[in-house]
Amino acid sequence: MNAYIKHVNELEQRLGEVEGLHQAVGGDFHAVGKLEYYLLRSFGLTAGQLLVDVGCGSGRLAYQVAPDPRIRYIGTDVVPQLLDFAKRLVSRDDWHFVLVTDTEIPCADGTADFITFFSVLTHTTHEQSFKYLREASRCLKADGRVIVSFLEFRNVYHWETFIASVNADPGGPLNQFMDRDAITAWASHSGLTVESFFSGDENHIPLPEEICWENGIRMKTFGHLGQSLAVLRKA
Repeated sequence: MNAYIKHVNELEQRLGEVEGLHQAVGGDFHAVGKLEYYLLRSFGLTAGQLLVDVGCGSGRLAYQVAPDPRIRYIGTDVVPQLLDFAKRLVSRDDWHFVLVTDTEIPCADGTADFITFFSVLTHTTHEQSFKYLREASRCLKADGRVIVSFLEFRNVYHWETFIASVNADPGGPLNQFMDRDAITAWASHSGLTVESFFSGDENHIPLPEEICWENGIRMKTFGHLGQSLAVLRKA
């Protein structure tokens, strides 16, 4: 946690508030936010539902959801300036942005329709990931869904991230890899079941518009996030 907070502070100082806090969540702020939003829409996110965005960062997903006044939202993060930026960005007085210091989710039992962990369990220990999934299960309604993005060794495109971690200076942010068996085990011990897995390079997100990435890649009709995805459901 401290390493990530330091990382965010350094980016903000070097690049300025907007660009620094966009880069703090991995860059491609608008492209990835749209892909996350269309993914949730494909699984049924709709009016009146409660979306809990764990590790909401600077509001990448929140910015895309905000125009719909009927969706309820809770965003959490460990970095105060990311939360402040996201709150200012969306200008939704009815939404809640909450600073957390552990694996707690500030949501009442059985009230959430969707809980997302986009680029969150990629930076936590396995023990913390399991705790987070137990918390998510507590918060979910019956048949509610958890969406988890993750890095896995079976995907050759994720190897570059692993090598970057090998060559990184000690004390930097953690890049955590996990396998599908681990997610399945954590889910089964948390009251969740695995609905589906998607590989990081598998085009599975229906797109109503063309998505343009900063590196020039264009996605039409279907897209993907780059990280693999697990879709879990409340048992």
